[in-house]
Amino acid sequence: MTGLTTNQDLDPRRLREAFGVFPTGVVAVAAEVDGRITGLAASSFTSVSLEPPLVSFSIATASKTWPDLRRAGHLGLTILADHHGAVCRQLAGDPERRFAGLALSATELGAVTLDDGLARFDCSVYREVEAGDHVIVLLRLHAVEHADTSGPLVFHRSGFSRLAESSLFRM
Repeated sequence: MTGLTTNQDLDPRRLREAFGVFPTGVVAVAAEVDGRITGLAASSFTSVSLEPPLVSFSIATASKTWPDLRRAGHLGLTILADHHGAVCRQLAGDPERRFAGLALSATELGAVTLDDGLARFDCSVYREVEAGDHVIVLLRLHAVEHADTSGPLVFHRSGFSRLAESSLFRM
């Protein structure tokens, strides 16, 4: 292995490839805004804090969906299961068809979640942090439901996969 050198050209394509070797889970973030359901898929979800209960995801500053979605009082966040590959592609596609044919639930405050996710959260924007060409969105949790025991949808090297049974172990 060769050593790392500083001042090298960190072109976005090379960075995306390098970042892609780290597998992540995928979430749907959705809400009812101005009488219609709007949302997106994000592969940058992470837990942040238990007290207060916070999670986060990152969104590109160029996103056309986030300016509308962030106006919602409450957001629904669904952790996608390993059978949601097509759903994730749908959520990343045409904004007018992102939720077509999906079984959804909405809270009185407008948070929208997929009925068959691994876990579902009702949350609100706690803080936004500018971070280069993205915004890190911290969300405060208000409610959680965890019922599904299947595996998570995994985003790795620009594609979707699932965890192998042998890779599931408890520490």
